[in-house]
Amino acid sequence: MGSAKTTKPPNKPNAPTLEEVLAVKHYTDKTFSFSVTRPASFRFRSGEFIMLGLMGEIKGKIKPILRAYSVASPSWDDKLDFYSIKVDDGPLTSKLQHIKVGDHVLLGRKPVGTLICDAVLKGKRLFLFSTGTGIAPFASLIRDPEVYEKYDQIILTHTCREIGELEYGYEIVEAARKDPLLCDILGDDFGKRLHHIPTVTREDFPLKGRITDLMENGELWEHVPGGAIKPEHDRAMICGSMDMTMDTKALMEKFGLKEGSVSRPGTFVIEKAFVG
Repeated sequence: MGSAKTTKPPNKPNAPTLEEVLAVKHYTDKTFSFSVTRPASFRFRSGEFIMLGLMGEIKGKIKPILRAYSVASPSWDDKLDFYSIKVDDGPLTSKLQHIKVGDHVLLGRKPVGTLICDAVLKGKRLFLFSTGTGIAPFASLIRDPEVYEKYDQIILTHTCREIGELEYGYEIVEAARKDPLLCDILGDDFGKRLHHIPTVTREDFPLKGRITDLMENGELWEHVPGGAIKPEHDRAMICGSMDMTMDTKALMEKFGLKEGSVSRPGTFVIEKAFVG
């Protein structure tokens, strides 16, 4: 199939802007990443999401088809990165998965979200629990100096069905550890503070199982510096499927953490926006 095309959005004050695709990388038959130009006036906080999409036909009319996508690049980057699933019959991703360099996508104007530093209280360890493409906001956060100023250790977990789907996580962690800006600000050995724990549910792997099961049976904590969550100084962010998010939320509360929000920071937060 050819590359996805889009036309200009309606000429309205709050209409999405039209941004050029700068890079595309396919990881598996289910996932891909892409980068687009960033408008000079576009401001966001690492961890937030934005509405993004293409023009398409809806009930016989050409309209913007937009979905919530976490920005996977840090707030200081001069481009915008995204990580997406591929859904063959999805209203948006069935077309978006075919974009190529030089194509254009629609970018919303108002980033929002709860997976930001301001929504979580300061602590010693920050756990970032993710499944699938839910790792995207954490790709942004692990390259933000503020995260390392607020927490001593960052523990990123990434659970996927198959081993091949872990590649994006390995890639972003390596990029973060070698990031020149972070090395200049935090020192060359700051990467030792970022811990990456991948898990797989459907194939043999050193750490196999749902992240919630691995927490409950204690296997996860054997791979975490400092062991299980301690509510007095540990914090958490959660992003993944609805089932994973709700189950992990329940576990955080069982550990004694309290859910927060942008207006009322707590000891853990969840993201409720999903790509379709």
